Amino acid sequence: MRENHKTLPVVEKLSNAEETVWINLKKLPSAKKDLEISMADIDDAEARLERFAPFIMKCFPETKKDNGLIESALVPIPKMKRCLEETYKTSIPGALFLKKDSHLAVAGSVKARGGIYEVLKHTEELALAAGLISTADDYAKLAEPKCREFFSQYTIQVGSTGNLGLSIGIASAAVGYKVIVHMSADARQWKKDMLRNHGVTVIEYASDYSEAVKEGRRLSDEDPKSYFVDDENSVNLFMGYAVAAKRLKKQFNDQNISVDDTRPLFVYIPCGVGGAPGGVTFGLKEIWGDNVHCFFIEPVQAPAMLLGMATGLHNEISVQDIGLTGQTHADGLAVGRPSGFVGKVMEPLLSGEFTVSDKKLYDYMRALLDAEEIFIEPSACAAFEGPVKLLACEETKEYIKKNGLERVMENAAHIVWATGGSLVPEEIRKEYKNIYLDEPVKYRLI
Repeated sequence: MRENHKTLPVVEKLSNAEETVWINLKKLPSAKKDLEISMADIDDAEARLERFAPFIMKCFPETKKDNGLIESALVPIPKMKRCLEETYKTSIPGALFLKKDSHLAVAGSVKARGGIYEVLKHTEELALAAGLISTADDYAKLAEPKCREFFSQYTIQVGSTGNLGLSIGIASAAVGYKVIVHMSADARQWKKDMLRNHGVTVIEYASDYSEAVKEGRRLSDEDPKSYFVDDENSVNLFMGYAVAAKRLKKQFNDQNISVDDTRPLFVYIPCGVGGAPGGVTFGLKEIWGDNVHCFFIEPVQAPAMLLGMATGLHNEISVQDIGLTGQTHADGLAVGRPSGFVGKVMEPLLSGEFTVSDKKLYDYMRALLDAEEIFIEPSACAAFEGPVKLLACEETKEYIKKNGLERVMENAAHIVWATGGSLVPEEIRKEYKNIYLDEPVKYRLI
């Protein structure tokens, strides 16, 4: 495969920066998957987050209404569904929902799940070892000055294109840690400014995400009291994201939405290095098995996960190896090399991937704002490419047929996973609204 990957038709399309649809032929029936992680790991992560709920409420009062759980709404978006169908001359059978991780408390993105969870897990380990708490205690005591003084001797470091850095930085600063975020050239300035306003040290790199991670890991390894949050390989991050599936199940129950062999669920998630979409997908597959169909969406210039999975090379190949730049307006997705850990876990689980042009990100963003009065950042809007293309491409039509879904598609639920946006400053939102407006746009909303 290593010698022949460039001859694969999908790689040729990717190398030309064409919008691409790829179906994962290694996907297995749920009964046949054999992974080292399981629902027990998700349950453990969920229980830890519940223990920390009093601490979270004390540090972040905006979470009190949810009793210290950092969770987002699941909302139907029927006007957006009609808009997409009319604009792109397609059909989206069933109901379309938006999972508003774009509005998660504290960090305003899906990274509030994995990032904050990993910080809290590390905090619990240090606190238990130092005798500051027992697991039976009220964890709110960890916000007391003596505990903050204890944690101030430790450092948390992470490499990020933006949203993970915000999540780790804000949560770590709340605990009392010193925090260093290594940010790639793709990171937005407002995200760097916000971190610095929280007392976080931001180190900027002229290169891409992978270099920021590599250098951040090296510097952290030199300090015995430094902990590096590894977005590429962290099982802790992964499990923090996976808890979302259990929360979603409760939301479905509350809204009388069923998922079974006659009512399939389709989920579309923007993908960068892979941790967040991978963790969410793992959780969803643990709960709904073969009745949930998960797709990742990546920019045409940075299809790292698709390239890694399609070639079987995972993190041993980068988008630059096939002539792409890795540069995209979707800053959170500007990743050249995927997580090998996540890609291998996804092999039996993921249904497929789509790639999308940057121009469409802004079209989708403006459409959602016009139709539903909801703002999410451009990178999050990549997810809309999934429902738009599902019945418009031969590859996905064949997938639906092979999985025996043709007769039940009218009963389907589709979830667009909005990964970030609520913390975007108003002046930046105004800037986004005007990007590409001065160019001829094939898919302009009327």
